[in-house]
Amino acid sequence: MTPTRILCAALACLVLAGSRADELQLKDKAAITGRILAERPDMVVVDVGYTVLLVPRKDVVRMTRDTETNAAKPAKGNSAKTSIAEATPTNAPAVGAPAKHGLYMAGGGAAPERSVREHVASLGEAVVQVRTPGGLGSGFFLNEEGFLITNFHVIEGETQLSIEVYHQRSGQLERVVYKQVRIVAMNKFADLALLKVEDKDAPKFKSVPLGDTAALGQGERVFAIGSPLGLERTVTEGIVSTKTRLIQGGLFLQTTAQINPGNSGGPLFNLRGEVVGVTNMKLTFGEGLGFAIPVDQVKYFLDHRDAFAYDPDNPSNPFRYLPPPGRGIQPSIEAK
Repeated sequence: MTPTRILCAALACLVLAGSRADELQLKDKAAITGRILAERPDMVVVDVGYTVLLVPRKDVVRMTRDTETNAAKPAKGNSAKTSIAEATPTNAPAVGAPAKHGLYMAGGGAAPERSVREHVASLGEAVVQVRTPGGLGSGFFLNEEGFLITNFHVIEGETQLSIEVYHQRSGQLERVVYKQVRIVAMNKFADLALLKVEDKDAPKFKSVPLGDTAALGQGERVFAIGSPLGLERTVTEGIVSTKTRLIQGGLFLQTTAQINPGNSGGPLFNLRGEVVGVTNMKLTFGEGLGFAIPVDQVKYFLDHRDAFAYDPDNPSNPFRYLPPPGRGIQPSIEAK
């Protein structure tokens, strides 16, 4: 089968997969039919039934909504389409809803954008303050079991950790300190650490989903929650200045959201309430020059956490360096 026929067959599958008649006409005369979930300046999010596609806006020539096509069609007795509500089981997860992925929830990328004020009210409880004898930083919960992310430099050289959480109870914020905190894994070079609260009386914690760096656009609005200079629950807002700022061999998100000492390890959110980065540094001789570790690096660290597992009995933990082979040493050959 030629590549052209394969492409046509694939597009035909996409057309049949959609349960709505929303249609995107593309520049190459192809079309995608499904349900338009969201429209952004740089892309359109389309549900085609078995997956969600992120279509670059520059490739879209025209969009036709289901309401537009149905308005031109006369009703025909019982031949009306089955509605989405009728066809979807009541226990099916909503399209774009966060999905469980190991220790964390991965955002679907299609959640509606809301104001910073609305997000702070719902997400603030998941952001914590990480205290050590040598200082403090921020962090955020990945799941209700108490696993949380912070920066490696926040806990570097420390083992006595405490986590301060602000629980919302009876309409009031109640500050609770948890002192049984275990270091699960850490990566010095990525500046990430995975912790777990293990207090016996600890409740189920509020958590936040992780987003997708690829779906993040330059100029997109973001906000940070943390404890700069110990001022807990501080919110700062800005935009993504660039997604690929190269600093000492690593790529970082650069943002105009104000980042200060104490913000380290805290989340950088998009307006869908998804974590898109972990704030970790700023330029001290300028303003509005904050940086965050892209969330894709956080996911990689979590997915491969066994390689960075912390063991207090191993002096070489979490890395074990082997000596390089000496020059001129030839491998021995056993005579047979």
